[in-house]
Amino acid sequence: MTKSIFLEKPALSVRKQFLAVFLACAVAVVLPQLCHLIGKLTGTGMMIGTVLSPMHFPIIFVGLVAGPIVGAISGILAPLVSFALTGMPLARMLPLMVVELFGYGLAAGFLRNIRLNNFVKVFITMIFGRVLRFLACLFMFYALSKTEIGIFEIWQSIPKCLPGIILQLIIIPLLLNKFDSDK
Repeated sequence: MTKSIFLEKPALSVRKQFLAVFLACAVAVVLPQLCHLIGKLTGTGMMIGTVLSPMHFPIIFVGLVAGPIVGAISGILAPLVSFALTGMPLARMLPLMVVELFGYGLAAGFLRNIRLNNFVKVFITMIFGRVLRFLACLFMFYALSKTEIGIFEIWQSIPKCLPGIILQLIIIPLLLNKFDSDK
């Protein structure tokens, strides 16, 4: 008997989906503010937020837990809500963050019911989101002539974000394993 590549995870009720979007957006607003506060206290400024990519954590997690619709909606709303409440991310980065986080939420959601190691799911999700962001950079650079957004911005950001990438690859699978074992 062969095993299916699909897991049988029940769909969330509409109420739980709304709650998941709300919580993901709330955490995606609060985590960067905590990073900025730590940056102020340590004198490192906004660098901690850049290095840790705190908005990525809740969006990837909610996609893997709640599915592609909740993940995608959370990915779109989180940077918009954060910008409206805090002015972050910066206006010039907002469209790229929306595209990237949408990609994370969507990809993670589609991987939710696929029988793969959670580490692999997070890794694939991260690649998908960054590829979408790169394509958005290309579009902004060539189609919209937005020269302040460089086409190599994604490639240059990867070494800066490496600590956050590593933490995401460790923490999110651990949280998912804990979340799955509590059911």
